[in-house]
Amino acid sequence: MTNAIDTALNDLADEFELLGDWEERYRYVIELGKDLEPLTDAERSEENKVRGCASQVWLVTEPQADGTLKFRGDSDAHIVSGLVAIMLRLYSGRAPADIVAFDAKQAMDRLGLSGALSSQRSNGLKSMVARIQHDAKNALGNPALG
Repeated sequence: MTNAIDTALNDLADEFELLGDWEERYRYVIELGKDLEPLTDAERSEENKVRGCASQVWLVTEPQADGTLKFRGDSDAHIVSGLVAIMLRLYSGRAPADIVAFDAKQAMDRLGLSGALSSQRSNGLKSMVARIQHDAKNALGNPALG
């Protein structure tokens, strides 16, 4: 059975497939980043900063009444803002259990991001995923998993 994260991944993979080469895909990723909901100055705090990213990245986690987690984020780098947008498409609005169960590495491989990003960007992406997973584990009430 596919869940909402798998559906979002399939949609992203289809969009990337239509774009052909990586130059077009990079432009598309940058465009995705331009559509991020802006963060307030207060949200661009040390507490919301994602550690392990070469660029500045902030991630806000908002538990919703239905038990899902809404994520909002931003970066000071255009390509990284696009990567944040991809993470939000996959993870925001999802149940913590689905977030924890999702194989992010496999997703990045499927989108071709693993091979297309510099090692610094790849590490930053892993840091974003780790933060999202950590917040999802905490929402499940088992911080020991984080």
